[in-house]
Amino acid sequence: MEPFQTGAFLTAGVLIVTGFWAIIMMDNLLKKVIGANLVGDGVNLVLIGIGYRPGGLVPEVTHHFHASAVPSTFSHFLAFNEFAELASYPLPFALVLTNIVIGASTLSVMLALSVVLYHKYQTLSVQKIFEAMEED
Repeated sequence: MEPFQTGAFLTAGVLIVTGFWAIIMMDNLLKKVIGANLVGDGVNLVLIGIGYRPGGLVPEVTHHFHASAVPSTFSHFLAFNEFAELASYPLPFALVLTNIVIGASTLSVMLALSVVLYHKYQTLSVQKIFEAMEED
């Protein structure tokens, strides 16, 4: 395991543990939303660490390997094979991009619900919101 992967996994662990701690222990609703966002960022970092390959090429950036080959000969197969041996794993990066989009939309919904709860109960304290809900 490369030092980059070890650092990425340790940082991801800190992000995930901090996020779950904020979700469970904090009383402020916005701090819980930030904690949920930290968990998502930690998962993204784990996926990036899994997809990392030492000396690997990123397929989206180095697409000129197979495009520059001459189609009349079989050299494009050799160029593609060389590229395939050096390429990083693309699936984790695709999952990270998908997770970023889902995380951004989830974050916006959580913030919108927080605004609605604040307008209704005039507080962001989860305990006070639950107490006000029991009174209603």
